[in-house]
Amino acid sequence: MREVYLKISGRVQGVGFRRWAERTAKAVGGISGWVRNVDDGTVEILMRGEEKNVEQMVLACQKGPFFARVDNVSFLPGVKNYFLPPIVDGIFEHI
Repeated sequence: MREVYLKISGRVQGVGFRRWAERTAKAVGGISGWVRNVDDGTVEILMRGEEKNVEQMVLACQKGPFFARVDNVSFLPGVKNYFLPPIVDGIFEHI
């Protein structure tokens, strides 16, 4: 199992990125976690799954949905913020 915390910048809000991420995680399969919009205009994703599934999801996030323009995907250190929800196995949702 691998866990990654991503920060995605570019034109990623107001283009259906969170819904797209939910659908993509379901299509890839075996991905648990969440996606959220951040006040600075970026999108964050915390996800966990088998190595190959997580890699596939990260590659998909580098392109994003049709109307998005992804400028950068950064890996953040693990989340230790108690205001953000933990990963629930078997669920990928937008918060």
